[in-house]
Amino acid sequence: MNRRFRLAAAALGISVLVRLLWALFWPSNLILVDLHVYVEGAANLFRGNLYDWTDSSRSPQFPLPFTYPPFAALVLYPLHFLPFDVVAVGWLLATAAALFGIVWISLEMIVGREAMHEQSWRTTAVAWTAGGMWLEPVRSTLDYGQVNVFLVLLAMVAARSARWWVSGALVGLGAGLKLTPAVTGLYFVARRQWLAVIWSAVAFAGTIGLTFLLTPGETRRYFGDLVGDPGRIGPVGSVINQSLRGALSRLAGHDIGSGLLWKTSVLVTAVLAFFAWRALRSDDRLGTLIIVQLFGLMASPISWSHHWVCLVPLILWLLHGPLREAAGARLMAAYWLFTTVIGVPWMLGTLQKSMWDISRPGYLAWLGAANAIGVLALYAWMIRAGRLSSERAVDRSREREPYRVS
Repeated sequence: MNRRFRLAAAALGISVLVRLLWALFWPSNLILVDLHVYVEGAANLFRGNLYDWTDSSRSPQFPLPFTYPPFAALVLYPLHFLPFDVVAVGWLLATAAALFGIVWISLEMIVGREAMHEQSWRTTAVAWTAGGMWLEPVRSTLDYGQVNVFLVLLAMVAARSARWWVSGALVGLGAGLKLTPAVTGLYFVARRQWLAVIWSAVAFAGTIGLTFLLTPGETRRYFGDLVGDPGRIGPVGSVINQSLRGALSRLAGHDIGSGLLWKTSVLVTAVLAFFAWRALRSDDRLGTLIIVQLFGLMASPISWSHHWVCLVPLILWLLHGPLREAAGARLMAAYWLFTTVIGVPWMLGTLQKSMWDISRPGYLAWLGAANAIGVLALYAWMIRAGRLSSERAVDRSREREPYRVS
C-alpha cells in the first residue's frame, strides 16, 4: 500500500467522519430533512393518507409532502421501525459507499476492468470519492439525506451489466422508486439493447402492479392526479431548480409552464444531445450514459441542484475519458468543478428572500442558469471535439496503410 493510497484513504475517512458529525450534531432543521420525510412519510403508506401528509416543522415556507411513487414508500416503510439516528448513520454510510461505486464504475468504463486492479487507479477511485463528497450535488444530497446517489448508482450498474434482464430490472426498479431514472432507458435505445428497454418497462409496470395490489387507492391517486403536478414538488422558479424550465422561468420572471417555449427548448436540447451522442465513439458507454442523464435533468420540470450527481462521472469522463486530450476538455472540466465546488445554485439560494419568488435581477437570473448553460455548451463541445477526434483517427489510419501501386 503506497503513500498516495494511504493519503487518499485518510482523506476519505475524514470526509465520512465530518459528514456524520455534521449530520448528527449541526443545529439546523434542514439537516437530513428529506430523510425525515422518507421515513415519516412512508409510515403512512397503509393509513390512507400518504399523499395528504406533510411536514412543516423543518420547512415553514413549504410544508414537505411525500412526492415519490408508492413503491418508494413500500421500500422505505420498514425504516420507521428503527430509531432515526440509526437510520441516519446507516443512510450516510451507504451513500458514501454508493458514491465510491459510482466513481469506480465510471473509471472502469473508461479504462477497463483490468486497469482497475492497478494501484494507481484504485488510488484515483478512493481520492475522487473523498473529493466527490464535497461537490455541491453530493454534499447537498448528504445534507438532506436524499436518495440521488443511490439512483445514479443503479443507472451505472445497469449500464455496466452485460445481462439485459439485470439492466432492465434495475432501471425499472429505479423508475418505481422515483420516476426520473426511467430516462436511462434512452441509453439502452442508443446502444440498441432492445431487450433491456422492454424489460425495464416490464419491471416498472411490476412496481405499479405490486403497490396497486397492496394500496390501490394511493397508487391510483399518485398516477392519476399527482404525477403531472410539479408544483407539489416545490417552487419551479427557485434557483436550486436547475432544469430548463427553472432557468427559463427565472429569465422570464414567471413560470413559463409547459407551453411552446419549454417544448421548443427541450426539442433543441434533444437535438444537441442526439448529435453529441453521434459524435462519440461507439464504445464510449460512459459518455453516452452522461448525455442521457443530463438530458433527463434538463427536460424534467424540476431538477434540484442535488439531483445532479451525474456531474461526478462527467468530470471523471472529461479528465480521463477518450476526449481528455481534445481542445477545451480541461476548460469544460474546470467549469463543472468550479460550479460544483462553489455550489453556484446553493450560493445564489442564500440571496433569494423567498423560494417562491421567481423575478430577480438579470445577472442573478443568468448566473442561476449555470447548469443549463453548461449542459448546452457541453453538448456543443462534444459535437465538435468528437468529430475532430474521429477525423484525426481516420487520418492516422490512412497514414498507416501501405502505399499501393495501381
